[in-house]
Amino acid sequence: MFSMSRHQVSVIAVALALAACHVPINEQPAAPEPGSGYRTDLTPQYAARHMAAAANPLAAEAGREMLRMGGSAIDAAIAMQAVLTLVEPQSSGIGGGAFILLWDGANVHAYDGRETAPSGATERLFLKADGTPMTFPEAQIGGRSVGTPGVLRALEMAHKKNGRLPWAKLFEPAIRLSEQGFAISARLHSLIAADRYIWQSPDMAAYFLNADGTPKATGTLLKNPALADVFKRIAKEGPEALYRGPIADEIARKVQGHRNAGSLSRADLEGYTAKERTPLCTDYKQWKVCGMPPPSSGGVAIAQILGTLQALQARDPGLDIAAMQPVQSPSPAGLEPTPEAVHLLAEAGRLTFADRALYLADADFVPVPVAGLIAPDYLARRAALIGEHSMGIARPGLPAGIQVAYAPDRSPLRISTSQVVAVDDRGGAVSMTTTVEAAFGAHVMVQGFLLNNQMTDFSFIPAEDGQPVANRVEPGKRPRSAMAPTLVFDRKSGELLAAVGSPGGSQIIEYVSKSLVAMLDWKLDPQAAINLPNFGSRNGATELESGLFSPALKQALKDKRHALSEIEMTSGIQAIVRTRDAQGKVSLSGGADPRREGQALGD
Repeated sequence: MFSMSRHQVSVIAVALALAACHVPINEQPAAPEPGSGYRTDLTPQYAARHMAAAANPLAAEAGREMLRMGGSAIDAAIAMQAVLTLVEPQSSGIGGGAFILLWDGANVHAYDGRETAPSGATERLFLKADGTPMTFPEAQIGGRSVGTPGVLRALEMAHKKNGRLPWAKLFEPAIRLSEQGFAISARLHSLIAADRYIWQSPDMAAYFLNADGTPKATGTLLKNPALADVFKRIAKEGPEALYRGPIADEIARKVQGHRNAGSLSRADLEGYTAKERTPLCTDYKQWKVCGMPPPSSGGVAIAQILGTLQALQARDPGLDIAAMQPVQSPSPAGLEPTPEAVHLLAEAGRLTFADRALYLADADFVPVPVAGLIAPDYLARRAALIGEHSMGIARPGLPAGIQVAYAPDRSPLRISTSQVVAVDDRGGAVSMTTTVEAAFGAHVMVQGFLLNNQMTDFSFIPAEDGQPVANRVEPGKRPRSAMAPTLVFDRKSGELLAAVGSPGGSQIIEYVSKSLVAMLDWKLDPQAAINLPNFGSRNGATELESGLFSPALKQALKDKRHALSEIEMTSGIQAIVRTRDAQGKVSLSGGADPRREGQALGD
């Protein structure tokens, strides 16, 4: 138990009251990336030795190329990230950040390559002169939103401990594709066509648009010699090539010289450090589920959702979600979850997102009560709030370990991201979620790659009614994320079972929790689990992926008093499952998201 002074209780009461004043139930942000269709041609992929999965087949091929050379899972991830910088520039790249969860065969490691706020940033960064917050585009486009990139430093840290191939070797596929060119995919073309700001950046316009301002067509061969030169320097010099010297100078110059200027400096770049953190591992039934700790909220949120489901089952065996198997559906997905399963996961999500908005931020700057938020007794109290009907809007709870009261964060819930997973010949594994934030980041291009707009993941409003927001802007701070790279283990044997993760902004939490329940409780293969329609709640409406749910399910949810929002839910889930048969033979199965253009490849 914990004790608090009367003053602490009063300020926390104020914070909880503020948190109750939430957004209208049907008000939700737009999807971070537009959809590009739902593919029906994907089947589970199987392998005996190794496997890599990424959001683009060229990136997956680069990962498998490294694995075929005897490379480790992190070697494959580095090669995939380099190629994604080229072929999926709207989602991730060396100008952004990443969270990496790695299994070396004995221990789980968590590497934090999240961007940091420049030393010149202030908590009023996204406030107008009159004190009102900027609109998202006003904040996003330009140097104002650029945080210090971190992905290369995190990859370097992980490679030094777990790499098996030379660093330079890992960039060969990306250099080759940058020089020889790649065909613009239908998805990349659709995102270029949908973007309203590319024309404002001369570098981006010259690269992505025709002379008449129209987007380059699907199939157009796109070469990027400038990026090839950057990769050659990184291959030779390591990340120092980005954080010092002429590339760093150009990053700082373009950020500070933009009409919507930011403060990112050469000193910020030189001073950036990735961090190895303690992974957040919790028990769920017979499994151990490991995720990222703060500044990501993803690991905490997944632990809370699964812990809430476990508490419901303990309260009433009839609420065991494992018994709520998906049913056949005429939709492209082929299956849909039952109304009961949607109800339980959506209600668990409401409770989780209520806590997330109040408590989660960079734990290096604010005290985050992680242990209290995932404690079984706390989650049992939260689960007791779930009944037959939807609670609508959930209020945050009162976990043990609260030291300071904060106001809820009402930041825009959007981000553009990518996901890679890999398992190597020795059973090592990696799940990496990587991002530039919104589609095409800050729309600032430097030598063929894009800079992030990660600063917009901070709260635009630093305080409310005198209470500070935990996720407010502070120099050197890392913005809260929803990224949830996840590794799953058999709790009894300790063996790795799965590597999974997804892009999708705050909806990442919905996508990953759905996929975990589908693979663990419902025993679906990874492709079927990924294909399953997306659903959940971010403490607003119950969200259903448009076009994939039956009228009967929707009516059943309405009968449970759910306010429904049928929306595009463009996940990008990648998953690899590792199993061992009775004879001890190991096999791998993998899947990629039909909502994007990814692929799983193995041998």
